[in-house]
Amino acid sequence: MAFFKKVPAVSYDPATQEPAVRRSICTGEMTVGFIDRRTGQFHDLRRVDGPKELEEFRKSVGGAEIKTIY
Repeated sequence: MAFFKKVPAVSYDPATQEPAVRRSICTGEMTVGFIDRRTGQFHDLRRVDGPKELEEFRKSVGGAEIKTIY
């Protein structure tokens, strides 16, 4: 039996952070998080297991465009 949870909105500062997904070239594993606009450093939030969870993350950040980094 599956339980569906509503994804809470993620709070971030669009002036200093940019939503992003980091993908592994070898395995395809995806981790969502934020890139610090000043330093360029990626801060991971959580791992996602497919396009559905990636879409949920996009909605949780207000529908913003998500940058992909490898």
